[in-house]
Order: sequence, then structure tokens, then C-alpha cells
Amino acid sequence: MDLNLKGRVAFVTGGGQGVGRRICLDLAAEGVAVAVNDIFEERARGVVREIEAVGGRAFAAVADITKQAEVDAAVAATQEALGPVDILVNNAGVLVERREKGGAAPLFLDTSADGWKRIVDLNVFAMMYCCKAVLPGMKERRHGKIVNIMSEAGRTGEARLAVYSGAKAAMLGFAKAIAREHGGDCINVNVIALGAVSHEGIREGALSPGATPENNERLGKMLNAYPISRGLRRLARPEDISGMVCLLASDRAAYITGQSIGISGGFVMQ
Repeated sequence: MDLNLKGRVAFVTGGGQGVGRRICLDLAAEGVAVAVNDIFEERARGVVREIEAVGGRAFAAVADITKQAEVDAAVAATQEALGPVDILVNNAGVLVERREKGGAAPLFLDTSADGWKRIVDLNVFAMMYCCKAVLPGMKERRHGKIVNIMSEAGRTGEARLAVYSGAKAAMLGFAKAIAREHGGDCINVNVIALGAVSHEGIREGALSPGATPENNERLGKMLNAYPISRGLRRLARPEDISGMVCLLASDRAAYITGQSIGISGGFVMQ
């Protein structure tokens, strides 16, 4: 299927590794010029080099997106380097540290406001800053695609992830509201909800690429929560998500807006 994306420009947050990196590479393969945003310059430049090595166009949009001034500067630099932003992918997010290490995350009452702020700043305010930066141009050109990457925790709520669940739910509610506000401007806004994803940025544990049900007991237990994982014998991978992002970024999805699409192996069924 030709998605007819050649010549478009995308800004992808958290694009330096994992799901974000795969989204950048697959958008570039469709002919999109990609601004790879990451707070770590070398990660962003590494993905840019991968894209350029196969003839694509890319730009390292290095910025701390929890700071509005840095977002505005990164988007302005992107537009100077690549052109107006047609596609925004709000992918950057924060993992709960104790969960990432394999232990149980704390209950809400055992968490502090400093931890809440880190999660809300990146999942909510950063998303809003990015939308605010690109929406005026999309509205003027009467064309734009925004895709938010959230967690199934935001659609269902998850114990020991109260603040994270709330922040991810905010991404969904915000997307629906913006879809209503800007449908008349031909701007599509959608959300993809994820479960656990294994990727190269995770070095050890059940989510690391080298983990299998045979060598990691926790992974074996996790697979039971995802119906399709029981058959595939694996968790989601970045390439399971990036294709849907490309579709939603294209005019093949012109009549899809305000929707949440689960790519979580059946963890949530709606």
C-alpha cells in the first residue's frame, strides 16, 4: 500500500531509541523528512545517521520538551531545516523506575510530588507544548496529523501506577478535544495505546530483546496477560507499532480522528 507520505515532514519526540526510533525509521522509509527529537544529542544524531545512510532526510531536534522555549526553538529549527511540520508524534514518556527494574512500583500514598511532576511534565505538558508549536501551521495549511503514544494504563487505570495512568489518560482526553476543535481544519488527532514493549534501549530484564520465556521467568508470566503473546511467545516490538503510526499519519486515515487504538496484544479489548 502506497501511503503517499513522500515530501511530508514529521516531528517525533523521544525518537532516539525504542518505539520512537522505529517510528522515525519507518516514516523516513515512506519518504517523510523526520525531525528526531531526543534530550540526548548522540541518540538523536545516531538515528539521523541511520536515515541519511539510506538516502532519507532527517534533522536532530535536540531539546528538553518539558520546557516550552526549547520546544518552540526545536520546531522552528526543524522548519528551517526540513520545512513545515505536517506530522507530530508525541512518543516521549517516562517509565516508572522501580517497575523498569523488575520490582513493584510504590502505591500512590508512598510517592512524592517530585515524582509526580516528572511524570506529568513529560507525558502531559510536553505533549501540549509540542501541539501548541505545530498546530498554527497545520491550521493555516489545513492539513495535519497528530499521533499520541500512550499506555493502556491510561485507558484502564493500573494499581501502583496512579499518576502514570492519570497522565496517560490526559493524553487521550486532550487528543479527543483537539480532534473536535480542529476537525474543521482537516487535522486528525489519534492515540495509540501500548502495553509492555521490548526494545533495544532496555538492556536487561523481561523487556530486554534477549529475554525469552525460557531464560526469564518474569517474561514467561507477563506473556499470560497478552492473549496474542501466548501464541507468538514474545511481547510487542517497536515494529508492531510503527506501521500504525505511518497509517494514521497518512491520508489513508483521513476519516479517522479522536480514536484510541490499542496495540497491546489484546491486553485491553474495546
